[in-house]
Amino acid sequence: MSLYRIYSSTHNLIRSDQIRVNLDHYISRPDNHIQSTFSPRTRHRAEHLSRSAAAAAHASYYAHPALHLHTYLSKETPVAVDGQGSIIGALNEPAVPLSTQPQSQPIPPSKETNVSNIPHVNDEKSNEVGPEGTKKEEGGKDDAGAPSGMDKGAMELNGEAGGTRSSPGPSLQDVLKFKEVQNGWSSHAQAGQAGQNGHLGVPGQITQTGGQGQAERPELGRHWSVRDRMEPHLQLMCGPLLAYYTVRNDVWQGGALVVVRDDGSDLSSLPYINLTFHPYDKPSEAVPTVHDPTIQLLPSQTVQARRIHVYASKDGNMSFFRFIFEIPLQQTQMAVRYRLNGGAEMDFVVPAKGENMRWAAHSCNGFSSGVNPDEFKGNYPSGYDPVWEDLLLKHHEKPFHCMVGGGDQIYCDALTREPEMQPWITAPDRHSKLTCPLTEEIREAVDRFYFNHYCKIFRSNAFGRANSSIPMVNMLDDHDLIDGFGTYDDETQASPVMSFVGSRGYFWFLIFQLFVSDEVDGVDPTPYSHTLKSMIIGDKRGPWIPFPSHSLLVYLGPKVTLLALDCRAERKLDRICTPETYAKTLGEVRKIQGIEQLVILLGVPIAYPRMSFVEHFLDWKYNPLNILARHNAMGLGGMVNKFNQASELLDDLNDHWCANTHKKERNWLVLECQKLAKEKQFRITFLSGDVHLAAVGCLFTFHKGKREPTLAPEQDHRYMLNVITSAIVNTPPPPGAAKMVAMLGRNKHRTLPQDTDEIMIPLFMTDTDGSKSKLKTALNRRNYAAVEYNQNGELVFDIRVEKSQGAGETVGYPIKAPAVKW
Repeated sequence: MSLYRIYSSTHNLIRSDQIRVNLDHYISRPDNHIQSTFSPRTRHRAEHLSRSAAAAAHASYYAHPALHLHTYLSKETPVAVDGQGSIIGALNEPAVPLSTQPQSQPIPPSKETNVSNIPHVNDEKSNEVGPEGTKKEEGGKDDAGAPSGMDKGAMELNGEAGGTRSSPGPSLQDVLKFKEVQNGWSSHAQAGQAGQNGHLGVPGQITQTGGQGQAERPELGRHWSVRDRMEPHLQLMCGPLLAYYTVRNDVWQGGALVVVRDDGSDLSSLPYINLTFHPYDKPSEAVPTVHDPTIQLLPSQTVQARRIHVYASKDGNMSFFRFIFEIPLQQTQMAVRYRLNGGAEMDFVVPAKGENMRWAAHSCNGFSSGVNPDEFKGNYPSGYDPVWEDLLLKHHEKPFHCMVGGGDQIYCDALTREPEMQPWITAPDRHSKLTCPLTEEIREAVDRFYFNHYCKIFRSNAFGRANSSIPMVNMLDDHDLIDGFGTYDDETQASPVMSFVGSRGYFWFLIFQLFVSDEVDGVDPTPYSHTLKSMIIGDKRGPWIPFPSHSLLVYLGPKVTLLALDCRAERKLDRICTPETYAKTLGEVRKIQGIEQLVILLGVPIAYPRMSFVEHFLDWKYNPLNILARHNAMGLGGMVNKFNQASELLDDLNDHWCANTHKKERNWLVLECQKLAKEKQFRITFLSGDVHLAAVGCLFTFHKGKREPTLAPEQDHRYMLNVITSAIVNTPPPPGAAKMVAMLGRNKHRTLPQDTDEIMIPLFMTDTDGSKSKLKTALNRRNYAAVEYNQNGELVFDIRVEKSQGAGETVGYPIKAPAVKW
């Protein structure tokens, strides 16, 4: 959050006393002995798990379609592979536009010529990185650096991105040519003939020149779409992605999504996915698979796709194909193997019948503007990877049945850098911004950006492997649309361009993250009438976008349920959700029988320190900083936002439940949850992200004159944790920010009734290296949470905190939501 700029300037003034609460039973401290920051396992994952083992366990760099299909068509030089078959260097570097690429030069024949000694893109010069963006992205500027592990979207300097693009995988023509050449059926008469029909041939090829012609031996065998060929072939833009919806009547419901380029695909028949069902078998280095191939628990299934959307881009039609899976649960945990059009096999794991799921929670999967991702990558290809690599390793050791995205699964703020958006962004005054016309060029640019940006992020690197092997349960926050959407004043929100941005951002969220198209699935507000049986549709459209809210009520086991509340569709400056949405979602919760733990997912923390004094100052009409910034005096222009010239920090503050504009709604929701917990006799825990640090807030029964809880947590229906896990990728705030959170967290809050108090729990008594922590209530390191139900009725949230920046290894800080004993 940009708010931390204020924090960092005050950190020397803050002194924080330890808050002592008798909660020791519910806080599991990490071991005193913690490995060195860079353990042997951290230095190289291959020492722990070979790439071939990873391929069988949770898909690999060279077996998973989402990781490379967009990379090898148009590289200037081939991808190199070492002697063990591992690819050297990052696989996710953006492609150079076909129109600007030089013609391939033949490599002189040599006895020593092989793939491993061909020059490759990961040389020293090509890894030069500029402060923002990349030169080799489409339309990139000369003063930006070369790409490194992750596409940075349209983030070139001065906002001139040239249009975000996303390269497809191999076309049907490429694959047919490969098969033809591989079988010795053709030779090419003219050098450079590989560039016909808009294609430059296959990177990684070795050429030999002789006589009048040139013979090609393309080295594509390692790629799944060629080695394990899809029949018929699909030219993939993104996917397969996996989603989990719910379990009803012991039938697991989820789905998969693939995005294809129609022109390069064989769509003479609908795509299909084959499913086979095997007992889950814990992998080992000797036997790295997660299934027993000799046993099939259910007959295999073939699931036909349904085309739920066609995006008509200038590069041709892009089709979205959805597959709905319905899998009867068995008495044992199952590894489900799936193959798209007969291609490579991949796995996900479903729980046993009656088993409470093990799941992961994460948020803020991206970098804020101005952050260099390479500062966070350590020994990994990209700064996006280290904590995701740890999550995948934990999944390999003990599977996650789903992963819950708490918001900001993608950062779409770079939309403002698209060239067509500049008349709106650079408008000189508020009136010009509000009246900026919504042109066809802006409409096209908005859709182009969201489509291509989603394709790049959701297929890339470790995150790409995760969302093809762990089914997703996602709810959006502001960056999934654009920074702060919903928290600006009504006039700004209703303006043509801002409203359109939110509308299209919400549309692309539904289709890429939930695999939902309202045109296909409808918006019938009757519960359980939707294709997704977990979906709760709001009764009316939001104020700024033409969509009703899409909340989720998800089965996580017979004792655990998740309510993911849509806090964006209906959000206004003075409202988060409508009373009708609260009544409907909580009414559905009341119908559930037998659960002991209810987790309510809110993108922004609800039990978190107040920033009221900062809000009042920034919102003050005569705030001198804002007055200077609006005129860009003293270089302060960056302190007001691009949309309504209010303080750049104010939308972050207004987003919070504890903000002055939301505190009445927040207090009402807390009291309503207390009633619900007492009535239904289950524990309620809030799960949140957004703030880029790990923390745990706590609401509890308060007795006058006593600061500490007087009721044991398991006997207190008001005892509700707010587990805050953020960010899995984005940069943590500076130490001053966490110190301010700790200082404000010990303040007494008088906005709640006399019988309720709240604190921040001192969970982080030691730092990740075992030393005494200075930040006991808020640890500013990247993190995610692993969640598991104990048989004694407790729900354990193990907050996994990155040992050091880029280490790729985490330390656990578990905290327990207690069982119910009132």
